[in-house]
Amino acid sequence: MENQENQLNIELSEEIADGIYSNLAIISHSTSEFVVDFIRIMPGTPKANVKSRIILTPEHAKRLLFALQENITKYEKQNGKIKIADNNFAPPVPMAFGGGEA
Repeated sequence: MENQENQLNIELSEEIADGIYSNLAIISHSTSEFVVDFIRIMPGTPKANVKSRIILTPEHAKRLLFALQENITKYEKQNGKIKIADNNFAPPVPMAFGGGEA
């Protein structure tokens, strides 16, 4: 028999379940929080809006880092290594996708 006290009921609304596409994340921090802004940049558009902002405590930011590391490792075991152009973890903001002028 499971312990009902240790269960967490998480609800996911239809709107949130649809998700929001993001191709850029900007991370900033203070002494008490990390702020992750998720942005969608469209080709040929000089302006981009923040689509979602997540605010985390430093402890939860580190837990997120570990969870992402674990899931990337699992993904790469199943699908192969994720390639990053020039092994650059801070690529320039793409202004043109798939070629063309930036």
